[in-house]
Amino acid sequence: MSDMNNTLDEIHTSGSLGEKAEIFQSGRGNVSGYSSPALIPLRAPSLPPNAQKTGTALCKGNRSNKEEEDSLASPVPNPFPELISSTVSPLVSECLLPWTKSSAHQVIKVYNEDNTSRAVEVPSDITARDICQLFVLKNHCVDDHSWTLFEHLSHLGIERTIEDHESVMEVLSAWGLDTDSRLCFRKNYAKYEFFKKPLDFFPDHMVSVSSETNGLMNHSELIQTFLNSSTCPEIHGHLHAKEQGKKYWKRFYFVLRRSGLYFSNKGTSKEPRHLQFIADFSDSDVFTLLAEKKLHGAPTDYGFCIKSAKCNSARDLTLLCADDEQTRTCWITAIRLLKYGMQLFQNFIHPHQRQKSSPMRSISENSLVAMDFSGQKSRVIENPSEVLSVAVEEGLSWRRKSCHRLSSHGSPSTSQSSIPNLALHLAQPWFHSKLSRDEAQRLITQQGLIDSVFLLRDSQSNPKTFVLSLCHMQRIKHFQILTVDDAGDMHYSLDDGHTRFTDLIQLVEFYQLNRGVLPCKLKHHCARIAL
Repeated sequence: MSDMNNTLDEIHTSGSLGEKAEIFQSGRGNVSGYSSPALIPLRAPSLPPNAQKTGTALCKGNRSNKEEEDSLASPVPNPFPELISSTVSPLVSECLLPWTKSSAHQVIKVYNEDNTSRAVEVPSDITARDICQLFVLKNHCVDDHSWTLFEHLSHLGIERTIEDHESVMEVLSAWGLDTDSRLCFRKNYAKYEFFKKPLDFFPDHMVSVSSETNGLMNHSELIQTFLNSSTCPEIHGHLHAKEQGKKYWKRFYFVLRRSGLYFSNKGTSKEPRHLQFIADFSDSDVFTLLAEKKLHGAPTDYGFCIKSAKCNSARDLTLLCADDEQTRTCWITAIRLLKYGMQLFQNFIHPHQRQKSSPMRSISENSLVAMDFSGQKSRVIENPSEVLSVAVEEGLSWRRKSCHRLSSHGSPSTSQSSIPNLALHLAQPWFHSKLSRDEAQRLITQQGLIDSVFLLRDSQSNPKTFVLSLCHMQRIKHFQILTVDDAGDMHYSLDDGHTRFTDLIQLVEFYQLNRGVLPCKLKHHCARIAL
């Protein structure tokens, strides 16, 4: 436990465990669009001995049929082991290498935000984390540990995050045969954010310790209190509840303890005779309500519910509703911590531990050198400062060529300088073309209401402009990006032309490093991939 406390202290002091790993994975700090100099191995890796023997035998062409059958039946070695990261779990490797034998496989279907799906064959003991890693590798995404598998129950209008350690087959086995249930794959930046910034998730007026310890708890030790089974954290506050068999909602004072969820039948009293038991979490999960006002008649848009494993009817759900997003997030996060405890913390630190212990490639960084191919003869760049300048120059050259290609497809009478670089941003993962304001808010909410989650989209009111949608303090704000004419050259600006950019890529790169007129820097972009 002392090791865990030291780790948690490191979280509180540094702000983000694994931030270096996150930078390494996502490439923050590199200017998007600037391609780095080519990295060439000093020595070509030698082929495995068995691969050389196989090549010789095939050239001779004198093997018998029995030998060919034996070779097909035996496992084929992977000639390019460096292409599969050493941090990939054995179950994911088993899915990627179809010739590897396995005990039992099942076919599952996974959906994304665009309602497209993909069926994959996986081992029966695969976890949610393995499924996410499998789709990250298949779609060539950056694994920033925010990809998440969701359990979406359309017939009940609810969904939840499937924890990384959970067995996917156990989740599927709880579904009814005639229900509209599905697995969804998308980002969730808020999945473990409470380990990095606990004070943002647990307001002072909602958190205390039980009456046994008699006093308020120090928030710097909040997460440790949740993870330690000997202590008893307590979440309390008012919630709207819908009584079973009735259509109306009523406001009660609720108390969440390690033993379960209770509500008081006499004001805010916490005396045992006034507390009535609602649910425990040994065989139940917490879900977020979808379209709570339309489907459940909720008084606000911040509903959640407690669902037991055997429940398949909306009448059996324990429906609750908070007054704001921060209150709902606090209740859901606390229930997750009380249910899984130390397992959640292990899920949080596990990817970073594996990343530190295992290299991403089998080729050593010392065997890579920077090469300059701009002249008639290629040369090795030995000066580190020259490497950076060459990379920047190469990026600028790429942009000039891209602008020239775009302008050549336009009208012959239109000059190159009068055309803004409209198409440079289309391939960026943070740009979502024809997205309405409501759809942008829904997408950001789905992928995590934490600071710095953003996307760019076309403006619905002005077709010639763009909009930056950004989450800050669990609220989504929209900033219009205007075009500014500067002596015939079109630029983009968020502050009425005081700070100008030649394209949207430059604008995003600037505000990823500088807050400027925004309430926070741009950090986490909303990404949607086609499965």
